[in-house]
This record gives sequence, structure tokens and C-alpha cells, in this order.
Amino acid sequence: MLIFKKVKVCLLLIFVLVNIFYIAPSYSLSSREDFFKNALDLSSGGQFKLALQEWNRYLDYYPDDAAGFSNRGNVRLVIGDLEGSIDDQNNAISLNPSEIDPYINRGIAEEALGLWSQAKKDYMFVISQDSQNFSALYNLANVEGSTSQWEIARDLFSKAALYNPGFAMARSSMALADYQLGSIDESEKELKKLIRRYPTFADARAALTALNWSKGEFGKAESNWIAVTELDPRYSDEEWLLKVRRWPPKPTKDLMKFIDLK
Repeated sequence: MLIFKKVKVCLLLIFVLVNIFYIAPSYSLSSREDFFKNALDLSSGGQFKLALQEWNRYLDYYPDDAAGFSNRGNVRLVIGDLEGSIDDQNNAISLNPSEIDPYINRGIAEEALGLWSQAKKDYMFVISQDSQNFSALYNLANVEGSTSQWEIARDLFSKAALYNPGFAMARSSMALADYQLGSIDESEKELKKLIRRYPTFADARAALTALNWSKGEFGKAESNWIAVTELDPRYSDEEWLLKVRRWPPKPTKDLMKFIDLK
């Protein structure tokens, strides 16, 4: 019997890779397998309008499929139908309450709506089932940061990085939390390590730009910022930094001051 592959999709909202298309149960009917796989391929291929149509058709035929609802909910999330996404994840959870991916997916949609307590509850449930789930740890850290709980957020970012050492965004977020909390030396060390390993990682370079400027190291700040502008111009947008990327206020303020003086 066919086992569907788990696909990873990057969402701008949380700025992190999460498993939003999860494994469907195996079926004996090849037509159902092919139907599901086609919808999944459209989703993972970024053809979201076509994917939504295909998931709609699939769920008309198979309204008892939790994976189908969760995957359609992820497509709805990407195209901006946040309430519809939550409805689909609710259906997926109702049909298969032991599967943790829909809880993460629902939490992401709740975050986008600013429903911090609901998102936190979903992520904490996932962590209660899987204490090393780095996606839930990272997303919960973002929720804590969004409610100004930066010490808690810092600890959660650290755990997410521990359980997935290649999770560069978790490490950068941890360094930014250190920056916010006044642990400048720790922040600088981590950002430099990240840049040595990932020279084109714009987040770490933008954070180090702000940190360099705050220390009066204007030449170093300028050098890092030149790289950032070539890699990702969004870092000059204060609203994007605070509301989408979810930077802490202090490094954001320092970076904006640096940009204003240019």
C-alpha cells in the first residue's frame, strides 16, 4: 500500500519550516491514493488555487479523512483564509485527535489572527505529547515574545535549536532575545557563529548590524547592512520586522535608527 510522503512547506508567517502536510493513512483503493497524491503534489508545488479545488473535490468524496482536512487547512492558511484554515484543522482534530500536526497548523493560523492564548494552548498540547517538537517550541517562543515574555521566549528558542541544531532561525531568534534582555556579548557571539556558518543568512546579519551600531561600531554595521540589502530588503521595513518576523523591540529600534542615519 502507498504511504504518502511528508512534505515541508515554508510559511512567511512564522518564518520557519514546519511539517504542514502530514502523512495520510494508506488506502486500498488506488483511485483514492492517486486523488490524495495529486492534491498533495499541487499543495507542495505551490499551486495553491488548484490545490484548494482538488482538496475540495477530495473531501466531497472522502469527508472522513483527517489528513485531507488538515492539508486543505494549510492551503487556506497560505492564501489568507485564516478562519477557514482553523475550521479545517478543527475538523481534522475531531476526526483524529491523536495526530499532532493539525494542532501546530491551527496554532499558526491563530497566531496570524493574534489569538495568542489559543495558539499557546495548541503548542503546549503538542509539546506535552512530544517534548522535543522543535516546530511547536519555536512557535510557542514567538507567542511568548509577542506578549513581551522574552526570558521565556529565549529559553524556548534555545530548546528548539537544541533539538534541531540546523534550525538557524531558532538560533538567530535566541540571539535577538538575548539582545533584548541585555545579554549583548552572548548575542554577538551567537550571531557571528551563525554568519560564519551561513554567510548569506540575512536575519543574523541584520541583527548584527543593529548590535554593531548600538556599540558604536559603524563600519562593521555598514558592512553587514550592505549584505542584508542584497539578500533581503524586507529588513528595512519596521512593520514587517515587528509583526511578521517578530523581532524584539530593542534590536528593531536600533536597526531603524541605523537606517534613518543613512
